[in-house]
Amino acid sequence: MAATLPAAGPAAAAADPQRLTVDLGASEGPVMLGANGSLYGLSDDGVPSDAVMEPLKITSISQKPEGGAQHPNGDALTVSKSFFRSGGGEINVMMQDIYAKWPYEDLGIDDYLPKVDKIVKEISADRNSERFVYIPFNEPDQIWYKLDVQDQVQYEKNRDRFFKDWKTVYQRIRAIDPDARIAGPNEAAYHTRLLKDFLAFTKRENVVPQVMTWHELGSGSLRDFQAHYDDYRRLEREAGIAPLKINIDEYANRRDLSVPGQLVQWVSMFERNKVFANMAYWDAAGNLSGHVVRSNIPNGGWWLFRWYAGLTGNTVKVTPPQPNTVDTLQGLASLDTSRRQAQVLLGGADGDSDVVVKNVPRSVFGRTVTATVAEAAWSGYEGQHAAPRVLARTKVKVADDGSATVPLRGLHKMSAYRIVLTPGGSGSPAAASVPWSASYEAENAAITDGKVYTQGTVSNANGYAASGTQDVGSLNQPGSKVAFTVNVPKDGTYDLAVLYGNQSGGPATQKLTVDGADPVTVTYPSTENWTYRAKNDVRIQLKAGEHQLVLSKGDAEVTLDRIDLTSDTGAASASYEATLADISGKPSYDYSSSSGVGTGALVLRSGDKAVFDVYAPRDGYYTVTPRTSAAVGLALHGERVTAAPGRPLRLYLVAGNNRVAMTSGHAAVRSLDVSGDGSTSGTLSYEGASATLAGGAKLVDSPHASAGSYIGWLGNSPSSTAEFTVTAPRSGRYVMVVHYAHNDRRDNGHAYNTDIMSRTADIRVGDAAPRKVTFKNTWSWDDYWTVGVPVDLAKGANKVTFGNAAAWAPNIDRIELGRVVG
Repeated sequence: MAATLPAAGPAAAAADPQRLTVDLGASEGPVMLGANGSLYGLSDDGVPSDAVMEPLKITSISQKPEGGAQHPNGDALTVSKSFFRSGGGEINVMMQDIYAKWPYEDLGIDDYLPKVDKIVKEISADRNSERFVYIPFNEPDQIWYKLDVQDQVQYEKNRDRFFKDWKTVYQRIRAIDPDARIAGPNEAAYHTRLLKDFLAFTKRENVVPQVMTWHELGSGSLRDFQAHYDDYRRLEREAGIAPLKINIDEYANRRDLSVPGQLVQWVSMFERNKVFANMAYWDAAGNLSGHVVRSNIPNGGWWLFRWYAGLTGNTVKVTPPQPNTVDTLQGLASLDTSRRQAQVLLGGADGDSDVVVKNVPRSVFGRTVTATVAEAAWSGYEGQHAAPRVLARTKVKVADDGSATVPLRGLHKMSAYRIVLTPGGSGSPAAASVPWSASYEAENAAITDGKVYTQGTVSNANGYAASGTQDVGSLNQPGSKVAFTVNVPKDGTYDLAVLYGNQSGGPATQKLTVDGADPVTVTYPSTENWTYRAKNDVRIQLKAGEHQLVLSKGDAEVTLDRIDLTSDTGAASASYEATLADISGKPSYDYSSSSGVGTGALVLRSGDKAVFDVYAPRDGYYTVTPRTSAAVGLALHGERVTAAPGRPLRLYLVAGNNRVAMTSGHAAVRSLDVSGDGSTSGTLSYEGASATLAGGAKLVDSPHASAGSYIGWLGNSPSSTAEFTVTAPRSGRYVMVVHYAHNDRRDNGHAYNTDIMSRTADIRVGDAAPRKVTFKNTWSWDDYWTVGVPVDLAKGANKVTFGNAAAWAPNIDRIELGRVVG
């Protein structure tokens, strides 16, 4: 059941909900956004895309030095291009990742120092050198130095060796880069004994780090971090060292990553203490630690971080029902008096909750507030998640004591929720439209020739997340099937979402049977492994009442976690509130009316800009309507168009996130409304077979390619090219969508990392300079993903050439082109 805002009454009171209290009168200081970092979150320039990075306002990432042998990609200088281009903050350089083995081969300090020299010379020569932080040692409590030994004599021997090497490397870095910022000691876990000694030594020897780092990598960190933080600050004071910036540069477990309700627990404690933090790298690089699907598609975790990035003003005190307790309802909140907004992010528990907001300033909000509640659900690590659904919009009276209570019912522990409070104004906000939905766990269904597995739990924190902590696997026998008994309220079309895993080595199928009728084939794209959950959507027709949905083995094995049934309400639509958009300039906020989306209007004037993050389920055309008082300009994919108030535009969006910028001389903007399913009407499509191939590139037969073949053996030579002739009906800006596949990997021997590699292609349109485009690994050679590339075409015939003189390009199935303004 979705979270709702019911009318007050005996039923609501009887549930005895948990209480989370937000005190708008108790500021904790400016919103810092420190907890949105990632270790190996970027793999290449363009992976992940700028469009999914820029909205998150990422403050720090951790990457390996250029040419480091630890992993095949993720080099700091290489990814810095897209990171800084997308507004990123700073990059931690994991210097020991220059080594190939894990744990790092201990060849002595004399072997390490020349590597240090090379790294520092390269970083210090970069034009953004001041935005890099050197981390000379990684987990020295376990690697090389064994600083976590219990025996005190052995500890002191190991400690003294580490301290000597720390001083040597610290001074070596500073000799090359006198302004270098250095971080450490970077333990795998918090150690009071070591840190006390480390602070004393580094102060005495004048080698104090500029950034204090350690890791929080156990589920117990949700309980223990506050004590660790408080203890460390005490040690600093006792050592006479001014408070250092802290970066918890590895945090969270597999069971946390991608799960909004888990992540909000981590984020709230780091933001409350104003520390920076980077999520751990347990799997593949290039997806922001499990929060970007493919290269450009949000999952539920991404939306939690998008909300986090939307907090402005100051954070304020939040009192959860059980502070510092693992897997409980936690939250963080902000107040921005200039925008007249308060926001609360919460999650981590099932059931009901009352969010009590105290000290609501009447001078800011008036006597009523509009409360808008939305949910970011868990969609798996690789499951797409549309813009979070608004569950409720309602006016709430501010009580005489200055409090406003927002009741939430039917919370899901894997989901996160956002409450936005804005002045009530006149009128009434439009009621939220929430379709009927129900979820069914695979482990509770009737299982034939399959096995129930328990996945990520508190005691197995590095197991993968699963709905209800269990899934059904080993569905590899001829008779393997899972039968779900479902019940729907009315006749109609329903969206069936299947949370699954597929490590079979290519697209896999199952047979879907509804009430014994003829089966239909469901095809599942590959995932990283059996438990790296993705989401597949199927549309079915059902009569009101009970039904049996059976998923049985097809041509390969698929793991099943859960199915969701949702009433189909027609073409997908979303209203993106202007008052919650990213802004530049000095727009004003008008809450005189709470009608419509309920959060008022953003008033743009000359020099102001609002940027909306617009989700598209697939590449194609959508209807985009600005709800404005006057004409506005929209910018998308490098194209600009003027839109009249309320006038629908047909715009081409790429699958995933699209940043739409809006400007105006003077307009009040309530929302940007987007609807549609990605029409391809009017697009141009060219199969690989239509291209002219040269230099060894050739057409390869494949049953998985759209027309039965793809362009393979492309690149790795200046002469190896594929040239399409594209006939444009008119000149202008187009998006070229490239359907491609590849599965380059390099196994570095790390059991918990999947070292996938990206490929690039140089794309030339006509006589223009070629543009290098990065294509992420698609998990198999037979799964086709898309990348959208904006291009300018002249009316008539245009030559579009793909190649790569230095390495192999991806296999290309086909290309599609749509004019940005259709």
